[in-house]
Amino acid sequence: MHMTTYQKLLDRFTRGDVTCGVVGLGYVGLPLAVEMGKAGLRVVGFEKSARVADLVNRGESHIKDVAAHDVATLRAQGLLEATLDMSRLSECDVISVCVPTPLGKTKDPDMSYIVSASEAVAEALRPGQLIVLESTTYPGTTREVMLPMIEKRGFVVGEDFFLCFSPERVDPGNGRWHTKNTPKVLGGVTGRCSELGQRLYERFIDRIVPVTSPEAAELTKLLENTFRMINIGLVNEMAVICDKLGVNVWEVIEAAATKPFGFMKFTPGPGLGGHCIPLDPHYLAWKMRTLHYKTRMIELAGEINTEMPAFWVGKVADGLNDAGKPVNGARVLVVGVAYKKDIDDLRESPALEILDLLARRGADVHYHDPYVPAIVDDGHTPPGAVGTSVPLTEDMVRAADAVMIVTDHTSVDYDLIRRCARLLVDTRNACAARGGPLPEPVAANA
Repeated sequence: MHMTTYQKLLDRFTRGDVTCGVVGLGYVGLPLAVEMGKAGLRVVGFEKSARVADLVNRGESHIKDVAAHDVATLRAQGLLEATLDMSRLSECDVISVCVPTPLGKTKDPDMSYIVSASEAVAEALRPGQLIVLESTTYPGTTREVMLPMIEKRGFVVGEDFFLCFSPERVDPGNGRWHTKNTPKVLGGVTGRCSELGQRLYERFIDRIVPVTSPEAAELTKLLENTFRMINIGLVNEMAVICDKLGVNVWEVIEAAATKPFGFMKFTPGPGLGGHCIPLDPHYLAWKMRTLHYKTRMIELAGEINTEMPAFWVGKVADGLNDAGKPVNGARVLVVGVAYKKDIDDLRESPALEILDLLARRGADVHYHDPYVPAIVDDGHTPPGAVGTSVPLTEDMVRAADAVMIVTDHTSVDYDLIRRCARLLVDTRNACAARGGPLPEPVAANA
């Protein structure tokens, strides 16, 4: 009996006789490739960076959450390799696209990475391939951008090739939830696309959550991060309200968190960071603008969160002023610059703007971060943020006119800061949360 392309691919996925391609070996792609390899699937990683490809081929990892041992083991087993040659996409039965989707200065999606990857996939396409887009993007991207570029080759989706969207849910630094045990949403352009995607991904992901379309999968990811962005915006506004009323916002939040129903705890901070939460809601806002609808809650939450670095720098200025010192010429030590604790990721970190705002006001700014030895100018880094980490010593803390905690890394010696800081502005409540007296004056109400 003649087997269709779908039946042949389904049989291969069932047997595990599969070569997987992963386009982009970054925070999403490399963990995905490693899980595929651990399940016994052959993986070819496609990279534009020769440095990244060389590291992987040497059995090393450039991603903190991926153990070099795992990469080296898969290399030794012949299950993982990296290449710059995009024509080798034709070797792959499955192609997972994990490229960045940044925003432009006007908060419009930069689709150049997805378009470039789609062109490469289309050029190498052969009958009998499953393509899964994992890059977070606006609803409609899979069907409206990727699908037409591939169909130009004359192939029919659901018969000759198969296309799905399955959003990444990577949380850098999370020791509990990682690629394998985080439920994975997946939606195909056709029913057969969905079935093949589920059959393949369930080989290396514990639980697949199928939805009826790629648009539903695209919107799922945007809802998740829009939910977080709006709630963070709400609690950041509450921090400003509490500051004006002279009430400790952390006390209010902890008290509210004792309610066993109807409340979910979020905490304020210096602003939004990372690749997802500051960016993803704006994909949806952009898409809705094209449909003449204004996403008011997204716009307002984005405005509040964007203002938080300036709010906290203002707290530093107020504290220095109370001590009879101007910001201009004051020595300020910023503790923590990664976008969240215990990672080395600077993407969209509010600390960069805080460093720059302090420098622009004439402060002598230094920073300490055990995970970020240097902040280099990558063309987007604010000039005042460029520098190298200083050691967190008693002399360094005592020499500072103000200490500002921006990222609450676990390994930081908060007892030292409590003892020695003349002025402390703690955007994460890190010192108070660990107990002990705080120096005066302190930005404790916010």
